[in-house]
Amino acid sequence: MAQPATVTATAHAPHKPSWDCLACGRPWPCDPAREALAADMDFVRLACFMWDALEEAVRDLPPTPATELFQRFLTWIL
Repeated sequence: MAQPATVTATAHAPHKPSWDCLACGRPWPCDPAREALAADMDFVRLACFMWDALEEAVRDLPPTPATELFQRFLTWIL
């Protein structure tokens, strides 16, 4: 999955497999990453990108309630 230009290794990007932000250490997508992603993509592209990220995170993270992951990765885009 290619990352948008605004989400680079020097910016607020996910560190895998922890899925914490490289820049600030908070769970990714952190607020600055969300702002950059929303500014860089239309709604459909952002929704698809974040769904892909959620699926990838499910494979990396320890067992986590689906509602928590849905909240973290998807509900903020609405």
